[in-house]
Amino acid sequence: MPGQLYKSAAIVGAAEANEIGFLKTPVTSLQLHIEAIKNLSEQTGVPIAKIDGVFSTGWSTELCEHLGITPKYIDTTAVGGCSFEMHVHHAMAAIHAGIIDIALISHGENGHSANKLGRGGANYAAGAGNKSPAFEMSMAYGIAGAPAGYAHAMVRHMHRYGTTREDYAHIAKVSRDWATLNPRAAMYSKEKHPFGGPITVEQVEESRLIAWPLTILHCCMVTDHGGAVFVVSPKVAAGLKTKPVWIAGAGESMGHGNMLEMEDFTATSARRSAEAAYTMAGMGPTDMEMALVYDSFTITAAITVEMLGLTPLGEGHTLWKDGHAAPGGKFPINTNGGGLSFNHSGMYGMPLLIEAYRQLSGTAEDGINGDPGKQTNARTCVVNGTGGSLSTTSTLVLMADE
Repeated sequence: MPGQLYKSAAIVGAAEANEIGFLKTPVTSLQLHIEAIKNLSEQTGVPIAKIDGVFSTGWSTELCEHLGITPKYIDTTAVGGCSFEMHVHHAMAAIHAGIIDIALISHGENGHSANKLGRGGANYAAGAGNKSPAFEMSMAYGIAGAPAGYAHAMVRHMHRYGTTREDYAHIAKVSRDWATLNPRAAMYSKEKHPFGGPITVEQVEESRLIAWPLTILHCCMVTDHGGAVFVVSPKVAAGLKTKPVWIAGAGESMGHGNMLEMEDFTATSARRSAEAAYTMAGMGPTDMEMALVYDSFTITAAITVEMLGLTPLGEGHTLWKDGHAAPGGKFPINTNGGGLSFNHSGMYGMPLLIEAYRQLSGTAEDGINGDPGKQTNARTCVVNGTGGSLSTTSTLVLMADE
């Protein structure tokens, strides 16, 4: 039986900044936010002035000032890449409570441009040096930076379940297959990027080593991305020109902050956040027809689908290796190309929401959002974001309009 919040809100539009990816002309994060919000307003017909809830990873008050609005609800949850799935959860609750009717969830991050514009730095805290105590403690065990941490997880998974690096290489290969159907993907073609276009499992294995066993094609990109979605009440959704995608379930959880405190390198809190989302939706893994999962690294995606109950433990990679997740497969995954080949600005949760909306609203293949073959027939989708070092997670169960 579905929970009280089941389908109490819907995503009614999803838009991106004008240009995304490896931009030649540097942009600011704020510019990426504002372009996406403007495009979303034009797509849905929702005036900026009607927004009464604003959700972002720390940008909400500045966005309100630039947009000239004074919302009733402000959320600045920032716990990594899953923050945006959590924003959907929080917006859904605020709408159900009758506090707001129209929630804006926005993200802008110039992961690529920042290298040209400069980031500006500050110490962790006054007198504390340049690194946090947690980071300094982790360094002694070889966990210094995201690739090193996720390499530990992959090695442990290989040891426990007998998987190989080649098994995970199929995830990168299939993700690139989807990217070649997506003109907005950074790796759409060699004309768009020198390293774009189709790749083979062998190329993934033979690419430059980053942190054993991760080669560079097992790792996400660092690009520029801006995106925004509207989450609204059923009453508002009924009056808009765009199709609603209903939020059937939502959940969030965490396992640790410092990866050294991770109880099991082969399991994440996605198991708990997924259980909460499935329970709210009155559904389960077998009811899902596609998935959009965080793929900061190939191992992230493999572990996540196991936690979501989509495969037995130790067999997550088989969805890609056996062709099920690929274009034309029976269970499509990361149909935009994922963080591995579409875009990954640093926090990838927003592109998950955008692609989920496009797939379930039937707008994933329209000459702009995708080439022929990108649109699936899925009517249900499980979306999972991961934040930190396999730390925080949020899961959504989304449904197409009837």
